[in-house]
Amino acid sequence: MRGSRFDDAEVRRRAFRFLDELKREHGRSLPRERLAEGFSLDGVRVPLLGPQGIFKPAVLDRIPISITTTPIKEGRDRPYDDELREDGFIGYRYRNPGRSHEVHPDNLGLRLAMANKTMLIYFFGLVPGWYTADYPVFIIGDDPVLRSFTVAVDDYALLPAEESGTVREDALTARRQYITRTTQQRMHQDGFRERVLRAYESCCAVCRLKHERLLDAAHILPDKHPLGEPWVHNGLALCKIHHAAYDQNILGISRDYKVAIRADILLEHDGPMLTHGLQELDGRTLMNVPRARAMQPKREFLDIRYEEFRASG
Repeated sequence: MRGSRFDDAEVRRRAFRFLDELKREHGRSLPRERLAEGFSLDGVRVPLLGPQGIFKPAVLDRIPISITTTPIKEGRDRPYDDELREDGFIGYRYRNPGRSHEVHPDNLGLRLAMANKTMLIYFFGLVPGWYTADYPVFIIGDDPVLRSFTVAVDDYALLPAEESGTVREDALTARRQYITRTTQQRMHQDGFRERVLRAYESCCAVCRLKHERLLDAAHILPDKHPLGEPWVHNGLALCKIHHAAYDQNILGISRDYKVAIRADILLEHDGPMLTHGLQELDGRTLMNVPRARAMQPKREFLDIRYEEFRASG
């Protein structure tokens, strides 16, 4: 609404504080319902996201408060192909990107954000109902041909130096490239973890440990492998000890889901953790795999990784 009685910058600062509190409560994965509910400002509700990717609450005049990338579904592209570009920044597609003859009001709002150097929030969908939040982000480019905005993530603590004019433009660009690249990598890692743990019902595939904070999403084939896809069928929910053992080829998993422990480890003598945590697993079948066949470990990937395990012994 025009002529809002709320100061735009103060609304955004309050939104950041609310998200800081939400992260202390939930960690990096935030529930959508709390983000959609938002916070109260002088008795007025300020939601932070809505059904569309570019969102402006009623308390703000013209510039949105957030942009959102929806969660992926296994094996499918997102409706809007937002991506980390070669220059290190995020390409965020226009609202209604295929309608070249129309300029959607949401897109105009982001152009205003770019012109005014306005701070935004970027919500990245991990799985349905759960998002990461990064802030502040800035719109630093607009490509009408590709129908895409350029988004940069920055560090709120470093902004005062920029506002004072003491930061060179090239140094600011390099800083934002680094922060954006590392943020995007973390978001994709968080998304993979959430999808894998949910498929395995937050339970270790090897020992059935259910303490989620002690669980990881282990890749069968690593990211650098040509087949190292970020899909659940290339992942295993493992507790931290079995994840480390799997990564170090102390523990192997065959295509028939049988666990093997490296021969030299079987000959060692140590305490009960070695005995019960590793040695006694040799020859056992995985205790937990996803019910859905499409989510189960891909046997061809297990074959490749198991050969590495055998070679290491």
